[in-house]
Amino acid sequence: MPGQRSITEAEKLAEAKLGGIAVQREQMAAVANIYRAASTVRHHLENSVLRGSNLTWTAFVVLWVVWVWGESETRHVAEEAGISKGTLTGVARTLESRGLLRRAGHPTDGRLVLLSLTGEGEEFMRRVFPAFNDEEAFVTSRLTTEECSGLAATLRRVVLQVEQHGEDRRRALLAGAELAPRRGGRRAKG
Repeated sequence: MPGQRSITEAEKLAEAKLGGIAVQREQMAAVANIYRAASTVRHHLENSVLRGSNLTWTAFVVLWVVWVWGESETRHVAEEAGISKGTLTGVARTLESRGLLRRAGHPTDGRLVLLSLTGEGEEFMRRVFPAFNDEEAFVTSRLTTEECSGLAATLRRVVLQVEQHGEDRRRALLAGAELAPRRGGRRAKG
């Protein structure tokens, strides 16, 4: 991306800054590259296929979650998309105004809102997702199919580590202090 340092420059600068500080460099590089890869891929997708559809990354993720899961409560969509319920409200209103998403009250709990794709939203995702997937193939084109599978499996293990043990780790690091609200507005269980 123009105006940003290359990954090689960033790695050299980090190594120079850390000098003799005792850190686990391989683990640091793994997490830094997870972040950098996610940011780079998101930026590319927003400025290619999603720009052509006039969608933000967040709007696309919301559509994807509802497309795959079917009708879902907003709290579940927000959590899966990694956004707050407030952010989801704005995104859902925009997608609803474009005729892609439908918001409806829950049949038994008036406090809850359900999201589903409209017929136009379903057609939109069937049309746009293949182009999105073409860009997924582009950004991974330096990897073999086996390397893609291995990378997906490795990243899945990183996610599982945090999902299964992250809350206990955070509690230990905070010495029992109250955890911050989780994405989607839920508080961690006490």
